[in-house]
Amino acid sequence: MQTITTLAELRHALAQARKEGKRVGLVPTMGYLHEGHLALVQASRTRSDITVVSIFVNPTQFGPNEDLSTYPRDFIRDEQLCRNAGVTIVFAPDTREVYPTTFETFVEPGDLATPLCGAYRPGHFRGVATVVCKLFNMVQPDIAFFGQKDFQQCAVIRRMAVDLNLPVDIVTIPTIRESDGLAMSSRNRYLSDEERRRALTISRGLFAAADKFRSGERDVENLVAAAREQLSSVDRLQYLELVDSHTLKAAESPLQRPAALCVAAYVGSTWLIDNVILSFPAPDGQRSPGS
Repeated sequence: MQTITTLAELRHALAQARKEGKRVGLVPTMGYLHEGHLALVQASRTRSDITVVSIFVNPTQFGPNEDLSTYPRDFIRDEQLCRNAGVTIVFAPDTREVYPTTFETFVEPGDLATPLCGAYRPGHFRGVATVVCKLFNMVQPDIAFFGQKDFQQCAVIRRMAVDLNLPVDIVTIPTIRESDGLAMSSRNRYLSDEERRRALTISRGLFAAADKFRSGERDVENLVAAAREQLSSVDRLQYLELVDSHTLKAAESPLQRPAALCVAAYVGSTWLIDNVILSFPAPDGQRSPGS
C-alpha cells in the first residue's frame, strides 16, 4: 500500500495502472474509519483492480459553528486499517493541496441540496459537491463508493456526476450498523454511554416505521408518527421527513413510489443522521427502482 499526499504523486502512481487498463475504485472519506468505510473498501476491491481511499477533512462543508476543529482524526489508525483491508493507495492531501490560496471555483448543487440537511446547513452540499468533484478529477476513478447513511449526499453526488458528464459510476452501499442497530458514524465516539443508549431510539424509530410500511401502511403521517413515537429520548430533533427517494420532495399519501424516511437529531451535543428506504416489491422478481 502507498500513502500519497500530493496530486503529482497520485497521478504518477496511477499512470501505469491506467496504461494496463486496470479499473480504479475510489472511496472518499474524512478519516476516523469504521466498519462502514471498510464495507465500501470491500465493495471497491470486489469491483475494481485498484482501490484508492481518500482521507481529507473537508473544511468547505462545515459551517462556522460546526465541529471542524474537533472532528475525530487518527491517521495512523486509519492507515493501518486501510493496509489490513487491502487498499492500494491512501490519498491524504493537506488543505493547501486541495484548496490552494488562489482557489475560487465551487460546484453549486441544485434542488436536491435544498431540503433535509440542506435546510439546516447552508453551504454544506456546495462544499461536498466541490470536494467530491475535485477528488473525481484528481483520482479519475471508474467507480466511486458511498454509504446510504448519507442518503442526501449520495443523491447530490449522483446528480452532479450526471449533470457535469463525469465519467464515474456512483455506487451506494447499504448503511452498516452496530449490532444494536445504531448507524456507524465517526461522530459516535462523541457519545457518552448514556447518550449512546438514547441514540438507539433514532434507528428504532426508523425501524418501527419500516415495519408498518411492510405491514401495508401507506399513509405518510402515520409512518412518520410511528418513527416520532420512539424519538422522545433525543435532545433535539432537527428533522424527521419522509421524502421521495428520487426527487427528495415531500412524499405524498398514499405512498406509491419509493421513499426515504430521513432523520437528523442531536443527542447531547452530537449531531447524528440516519434513514431507511421504503421500497415497493418489484413485479416478477425484478429489482425495485428504489431498492
